[in-house]
Amino acid sequence: MTSRNQSLISIGLLLVAAMPAQASAQDAEFDGFYIGATIGGAFQGDDADATLLFDRNLDGTFGDTVVLASGANAFAPGFCGGRALTGMASGGCAGDDDGVDFSGRIGYDKQIGNFVIGALAEFGRADIVDSVSGFTSTPASYTFTRSINQNGRLAARGGIAMDKLLVYGTGGFSFARVKNRFDTTNVVNAFTDNGNSTATGFNVGGGAEYKLARNISVGVEYLYTDLKDDEFRVRAGPAANTPPTNAFILGNAMGTDFARSDTRFRYQAVRATFAYRF
Repeated sequence: MTSRNQSLISIGLLLVAAMPAQASAQDAEFDGFYIGATIGGAFQGDDADATLLFDRNLDGTFGDTVVLASGANAFAPGFCGGRALTGMASGGCAGDDDGVDFSGRIGYDKQIGNFVIGALAEFGRADIVDSVSGFTSTPASYTFTRSINQNGRLAARGGIAMDKLLVYGTGGFSFARVKNRFDTTNVVNAFTDNGNSTATGFNVGGGAEYKLARNISVGVEYLYTDLKDDEFRVRAGPAANTPPTNAFILGNAMGTDFARSDTRFRYQAVRATFAYRF
């Protein structure tokens, strides 16, 4: 065998030997477009100090005290950070409900050495319910309840890749369509509200992602979301059987507006992630 043929064979053997290593390096890269999904649990913090606020004279400013004809505070029995179980404060309140968090997502990553930067868009739902109630001495209860119909986020993420493992931080803009509900045991007044609302805010968190194959990865992620939710209003106005001494029409004959004191809808989520890369 000539030295030239030996050289060609040697080069061929080197190329063959190099191919598995090259494929392995490509398999470990977090680079390019991907689609994915997340599923996990969403949970809220304690909002035991939440109350209702009132605009008694309808001047657009909340913080008024609703008083009876005697001058006493109509809401003297107090408030609770949950859903009223009866029309009386002594009946207690049910706690808020945590639930499932799930979403679909699309994103793009760019790996430069061991560093990965990227952006993603996500749309889904956090199945949580948050209530606050107030009680009057008549007696009667007044409950505001909100839940998330849909939510989403636009976020950046960045991290460090270590072979097939990516550890990253993430954060960005969040939005949600909030379903609002009002319940009361008061049958003397007429109540109207302005319906569902849109909340916006931010998200921040982090996670880890591991590549099972060149196109497939799984992971775990923690996300904190903080939404400003201050649009929902309820008006307690006169009805056919409302006496002129009714507390809600003493300040203004048109009625009294209600709002929540807790204008931030905050929750956390821990979820599993799945991604397919193109």
